[in-house]
Amino acid sequence: MLSKLAQNGRFVLVAGLIAGAGLPNLAAKILPMVGYLVAALLFLNAFRTGERIKKSLTGSLARTAAIVISLQLVLPLCALGVVTLTGTTVTPFAFAAVLMMSAPALTGAPNFVSMVGRDPTDAVRILVVGTLFFPLTALVVLWAMPEIDAPEALSATIRLAATILLVVVAGAVARRIFSTRFDSVSLNTRCDGLSSLLLFIVVIGLMSDFGPLLRSSIGTTLIWVAAVMALNLSLQFGALTLFRKLQIKETVSVSVIAGNRNIALFLIALQEDIMQQAMLFIGCYQIPMYLTPLIMRRALSQKSNPAPEDKTAPNQWSS
Repeated sequence: MLSKLAQNGRFVLVAGLIAGAGLPNLAAKILPMVGYLVAALLFLNAFRTGERIKKSLTGSLARTAAIVISLQLVLPLCALGVVTLTGTTVTPFAFAAVLMMSAPALTGAPNFVSMVGRDPTDAVRILVVGTLFFPLTALVVLWAMPEIDAPEALSATIRLAATILLVVVAGAVARRIFSTRFDSVSLNTRCDGLSSLLLFIVVIGLMSDFGPLLRSSIGTTLIWVAAVMALNLSLQFGALTLFRKLQIKETVSVSVIAGNRNIALFLIALQEDIMQQAMLFIGCYQIPMYLTPLIMRRALSQKSNPAPEDKTAPNQWSS
């Protein structure tokens, strides 16, 4: 069963999106568990990529750290400055947008890069370093947000750091234990299948505010979806244009990651009443996220001599 789920991960996620939009009562029941499920997904990602983490940390660490700080600290602080000056900080969209920009790379970002026909090695490195830096960069951003007081920002950071440390260490230890009992291919396939199953459940929960709004006002829903898609794609294509001009080799990985972040990690750290402001944004955010491989592949195909697709990339789709 897990093998079949792994082979059809994209269709499983689409089914989750449909179920989340069409079954709001189920989505509302799953929502309180999403934080724990996100932690479980983080564990599976550490388990799945454990064998690649050492390799990802062997090159260009200084440049990777600079990229991570630019994406997870400089970008959200600039956005926070803009919305503060325009007086829109208190709106749910602006609040969620700043949270999204401060989050690390989507754990499925290397897969997206592979799907657009490029080597995902840089994306894996940015993902690993960004996740490790996340508690520190998040502390600065949360501290600067007027909607979150200093004690909450500090406690959220402590929860993030403890969770990331615990699940990454547990994932690495579990990988070492199980790697002696199963071959790597079988282990990775089962892990991908379990990730697909958890993601199916998580996506339903993340759509908890989307379904009711869709039923009450299609026009408002379309406005939200359009706004979230515009933000996601503008970040991706803005980074693509900038880094091409700078002739940075991580251009494709950075452009994909710029618009696709693991905002669901904040469900582990922040209180439910605070995160409620961002739930509609998160629900809409799932749509451009999973359109990224299709859109970016088409955009990059206009350039000559694209790099060959990396067939060794993990087949995992993560939120």
